[in-house]
Amino acid sequence: MRKPRIIQWGTGSMGRTTIRRILDRDDVELVGAYVTNPDKVGRDVGEIVKRPATGIIATNDIDQILALDADVVLHTSQISVPYAGQNADVIRLLESGKNVISPNGYNRPDYHGPDYAEPLRNAAIKGGATLAGIGLNPGFIVERIALSLAGLVGGRTDMRVYEVVDASNAPSPGLVFNAMGFGSDPAVSDLRQGPVAELYDTYFAEIFDYVAEKLGTRITEITPLHELTLAPHDIAIRVGTIAKGTVAATTWKWRAGFADGSGMLLSILWTSSHELHGEDAAAHWVIEIDGRPGVRATVELLDENPEAPPAKPAMDAMAVLLLNAVPHVMAAGPGFWDLPAILPARREVAP
Repeated sequence: MRKPRIIQWGTGSMGRTTIRRILDRDDVELVGAYVTNPDKVGRDVGEIVKRPATGIIATNDIDQILALDADVVLHTSQISVPYAGQNADVIRLLESGKNVISPNGYNRPDYHGPDYAEPLRNAAIKGGATLAGIGLNPGFIVERIALSLAGLVGGRTDMRVYEVVDASNAPSPGLVFNAMGFGSDPAVSDLRQGPVAELYDTYFAEIFDYVAEKLGTRITEITPLHELTLAPHDIAIRVGTIAKGTVAATTWKWRAGFADGSGMLLSILWTSSHELHGEDAAAHWVIEIDGRPGVRATVELLDENPEAPPAKPAMDAMAVLLLNAVPHVMAAGPGFWDLPAILPARREVAP
């Protein structure tokens, strides 16, 4: 039985991490890499990730990627406005018979309605392939950890999940200044009202849909409560300088109400400096659940090298998630892959 043959789609920070993990393992094989940076086209993938030559040449020609004999595409391109803009490429990959694993959503395509979901589903069925959304958040912290902890709580009333991402050392200007919105001038445009907010409203709503289903209830409302933190002075980060008075941190925050009377808060803080937040920006994730008993848990990802960039442990963890999912996704039937989870006890509802 041959090893799963993998194509890496995107060679930003996450894609390069995933490629290194593939090269380090003996149970999978890298067979191709798709890049968008013209400077990477025609280069050996090993050179791109600072490893010995692999014989695999990076390309920006999707037809070359479609022609490869591969089982899985690890789709880690940078998510951008509009949310559905990535779907055209994903549809072509699925139609060619390649399973697609992506952290860019796809956890609950049906939540966005048939106009969004059906082209993806039809492409998967046509190609006999599976589309799987897998990641840390969405995909793991809430869906696997928080829901499992909810199984300890009787009379559950509220769940709160807080995430902190330190972007000060992120190497991609596009990620920091575009996708994250750092350096934007609130006097010119309010991130909380524009297309970036719409992107994240859509992307993270899939978490609430998953939670509601697994708890045996449904969403009644989702209210955005987004916050901006402005730079009190110029802040130097790896990819440039955030000017005083512009956005130095964003808190993407939503409160959902469920039909069983419970609620959930999801708060995601992306920051250029922990100094802006005091003690509120410590662990990567904090999970709190109210009920009998209440639960509070923290999750922090660590690197054995204390000098490692703050984002490195999260990228390593993401790579592990993506690669460990490969055999399970390959074994699934055509269509959408439903992320498995340990199901908690449902909330007690008085008769």
